[in-house]
Amino acid sequence: MALWRTLSIPIASPHGLILSFLLLLHSAVTTTVAIRVRTIIHDPSPVKLPVFREAPAFRNGDSCGSNKDDRIHIAMTLDENYLRGTMAAVLSMLQHSTCPENLSFHFLCAHSDVKLVSSIESTFPYLNFKIDRFDSNRVRGKISKSIRQALDQPLNYARIYLADILPADVKRVLYLDSDLVVVDDIGKLWDVDMEDKVLAAPEYCHANFTVYFNDAFWSDPVLSNTFQGRNPCYFNTGVMVVDVDKWRKGGYTKKVEQWMAFHKKKRIYHLGSLPPFLLVLAGNIKPVDHRWNQHGLGGDNFEGKCRNLHPGPISLLHWSGKGKPWLRLDSRKPCVVDHLWAPYDLYRSSRHFLEE
Repeated sequence: MALWRTLSIPIASPHGLILSFLLLLHSAVTTTVAIRVRTIIHDPSPVKLPVFREAPAFRNGDSCGSNKDDRIHIAMTLDENYLRGTMAAVLSMLQHSTCPENLSFHFLCAHSDVKLVSSIESTFPYLNFKIDRFDSNRVRGKISKSIRQALDQPLNYARIYLADILPADVKRVLYLDSDLVVVDDIGKLWDVDMEDKVLAAPEYCHANFTVYFNDAFWSDPVLSNTFQGRNPCYFNTGVMVVDVDKWRKGGYTKKVEQWMAFHKKKRIYHLGSLPPFLLVLAGNIKPVDHRWNQHGLGGDNFEGKCRNLHPGPISLLHWSGKGKPWLRLDSRKPCVVDHLWAPYDLYRSSRHFLEE
């Protein structure tokens, strides 16, 4: 299997009358240069990865096409801490997909670790995937401390740079977090009609949108007009359909970066990569059925207490929040919903070895 590793840095472009005015008041945004190189895979750390069982092979149904246009591109971050979650997520998609051989995974890595690649290859021998390098220098000096350390990791911001990281022939991509499982055919989400929008995601207009920004934001007469002409609603960036071409042509990476730069000068929110997405896109996305992100199953960002499922049909279960199902299961203090994740867990524990 050919694995291409790329490092991409976009050329900055100015955007937005309100934001440009604010940035002129507070700071100038640094312009970067576009670079694309191949990197050599290496083993940067002696971290011992968990061992996983080999997943069964999943084959396409008779109705599946075999052309390039039939590919479903899925981007996920890949690191040691969430590897167990990634494996479960991938298995869930393959298992429930009508055309599993058409799934093409793009794993975004902060460094090209041969152990991570080998782990995927041995667990999913038939998986169509590529390793795409995310250069953490892209966000150096741009990340502000948030309410939870996990939200401050550079790889958490890789979703902003999808249009620069992914190959040019990828026109649309599903971005998915690693702490979820899909219990429906992922092709249904892929086929959503974007209606000329750059992004599609479940939208939650019943949520109190004001809590995602602080008093300094809402009390500022200029900042508080950011959403003028829009009906902004919360959406979770862990499940998104992105029109990569529109994102690239519209300079959305730069737009999000500008809000990050402004936030470094004047704190206007508390979370990590979510608020700048909301500032740029809230009220201007294609809403998707809520069944595609039953989020919050990891509890809040502080204690990660157990939560029940929301009423209604479910296609995707998402353990956003502090609590992760594999950690709670290992601690033998799982929440009820964690048992819905367990059937997709491929981890070979020492207990499993003894049972074999």
